[in-house]
Amino acid sequence: MTREELKKTVCAAIAARRNDILALGNAIYAEPELGYKEAKTAAKVEAIYKKLGIPYETGLALTGIKGRLKGKSSRRTVAVLGELDAVVCADHPKADPISGAAHCCGHNVQVAVMAAVGMGLKDAGIMEHLDGDVVLFAVPAEEYVELTYRDKLRSEGKIEYIGGKPELIRIGAFDDIDMALQMHVDTLKDPERVRSKKGLAALSTTSNGFIGKLVRYKGRAAHAAAAPDMGINALQACMMGVTAVNALRERFRDSDHVRFHPIITHGGDLVNVVPSDVRMESYVRAGSVDALKLYNEQVNRALGAGATALGAEVEIRDMPGYLPLNNDANLNDIFGSNMAAIIGTDRVTVADHLSGSTDTGELSQIMPVCHPWIAGITGTLHSKDYEIVDESLVYIEIAQAFAMCVIDLLYGDAVEAERVVKEFKPILSKQGLMDFLQGIKKTTVVGAE
Repeated sequence: MTREELKKTVCAAIAARRNDILALGNAIYAEPELGYKEAKTAAKVEAIYKKLGIPYETGLALTGIKGRLKGKSSRRTVAVLGELDAVVCADHPKADPISGAAHCCGHNVQVAVMAAVGMGLKDAGIMEHLDGDVVLFAVPAEEYVELTYRDKLRSEGKIEYIGGKPELIRIGAFDDIDMALQMHVDTLKDPERVRSKKGLAALSTTSNGFIGKLVRYKGRAAHAAAAPDMGINALQACMMGVTAVNALRERFRDSDHVRFHPIITHGGDLVNVVPSDVRMESYVRAGSVDALKLYNEQVNRALGAGATALGAEVEIRDMPGYLPLNNDANLNDIFGSNMAAIIGTDRVTVADHLSGSTDTGELSQIMPVCHPWIAGITGTLHSKDYEIVDESLVYIEIAQAFAMCVIDLLYGDAVEAERVVKEFKPILSKQGLMDFLQGIKKTTVVGAE
């Protein structure tokens, strides 16, 4: 079969599976789970692989599941990724009543799209015409949340990294993969498109990275009414530290896309006791590694000033977050042409720099990555008003485009995949990435002894 015949065949096979694809996406949507806890979601993926007859591995970085479709030869391997975890959004209508987890991040769509690619390739018998393998990789813990819980997993030796992809890279789960395709849903901003329920596909270029932070202010307890002069208020020290960071914001260059957004996870014990133990989590985000280092030091200095001002102590633990995302231009071109063939050139755009972050950034340092944004939702990501409005685009058409990319890459001795690999210039080696992430780890203590 010719390349174009294979594309037509796989697109028809994916379209025929529409009900199965949406059913999987909706089933995951109904049972959201947080990172490194995605047992039910992983079981759903495993059931799909069993039904399709796809060999797979389980338990990778606790919950990851990796299926492999073999080609007639295995010159190169292309991965299609789907993220298993949800985010915390307790006021979303479909949030889990206990954990507050909700799939207003669109990861349930990713997993369904990944499975759809596998369904299409298997149903249409495409792999016997390709000179490479396809890995369908359901990966855990993209959302960098519940830092204290995950730090406990780390201290128990169950993981090393808070994020799923860095952990999978560490254990070698990406060693046999040459490049990766992954999508995220995005918000429709044009009122006309919202009314027509016709979304857009955007080629992603770059995004912020970030450093994770666990911050603990230590004061001295005392009766809050009878003897406040005998205490040292750790909550006030924390608030002073955050205020000091806010005073820094006029020095944040717009071009560096800096973000600092803390939450207090423990603000004291009893209202009539001066708080002596206050804990905070946050990120310092920026658009480049150099900017991350610069602003992280400034933020640490400001947080330390809050402790000094009140006579408290602060312990600041910097942890590896995610590196900036850099999409591969060649993969973007291949995806863009295939997506345009399905939805039209006028509906394929180029996204601006993303101020958010993803652990796909780590992958993009060591291998070619294509991470498009599919604008088929209304409302806002990670919020209660998130809603999918263009199911055909976010579930079916993106899966068809990914399957056609796989065909382009692996058809005819996998010459396109070979070209992508040859022209890719890694920013870091795997070992260099691991060394860099380890180098971020440090603990800074400022204030009372």
